[in-house]
Amino acid sequence: MRERAGDISIAWSERGSGEPLLLIAGFGTTRLIWEEETLDRLAERYRVIVFDNRGMGETDAGTREFSIRRFAEDTCGLLQSLGIEKCHVLGWSMGSFVAQELALAHPERVDRLVLYASFADWSTPPSQETIDLLNDASGTGEERGMRWVQTLFPAKWLAANGRRVGEIFSRPLGNVPGESVTRQQEAIQGWEGSAGRLPGIRKPTLLLCGKEDVLVPPENSHLMAGLLPHVTLRILPGMGHGLMFQDPETFCSIVLGFLGGE
Repeated sequence: MRERAGDISIAWSERGSGEPLLLIAGFGTTRLIWEEETLDRLAERYRVIVFDNRGMGETDAGTREFSIRRFAEDTCGLLQSLGIEKCHVLGWSMGSFVAQELALAHPERVDRLVLYASFADWSTPPSQETIDLLNDASGTGEERGMRWVQTLFPAKWLAANGRRVGEIFSRPLGNVPGESVTRQQEAIQGWEGSAGRLPGIRKPTLLLCGKEDVLVPPENSHLMAGLLPHVTLRILPGMGHGLMFQDPETFCSIVLGFLGGE
């Protein structure tokens, strides 16, 4: 399905019924990154909506700049087109930056907020080793993809779960244009962050991250927890940036418990 939002047509899909829960995907991914089992579990209680960010999957790149604030306005435009006045919002990684900007610019649109693998500034960046791994453009597409996968999971878990990794990433993940990925990366690098504005998010907020996340170290969530007025902090031992793939049931249980007010 598609909806018009400003200069672009946004591709989206949904399942379930009840209060709306909007999921915002991370860097270099499409709405297909969310596994069917995870969506089904969340859809037991909510109307779960997923969509392709600007320039990714089946959504137009449009004529406007790529920026985190622009992505937030795109998201708001989708909600307006769908006639959704307020919803729960869950953002993963880059999607959590978008979720923050949405909650700051349009607080009336957000009920409860889940920021998964998030940060508010650049004070605790990834290690240089991780940055070098991500920036290494050598080798085949498969080799580059495996380097990205290495940043999602702790090395010990990755070594013991090759079959599970195959399940996650052997499925179709949609159109990911290189130009759009580059523009997303520039948008992230150009984002001024939110540390000075976080106290303005008055919504109940869950900060969720893996203790072994090398892309967005958990120190970032600790920092944010000290700035958000109504916050629940969950840092999961043994988990990395891709914790929703490592333990989908725990991920869904934590999210559902928070959204339900537990």
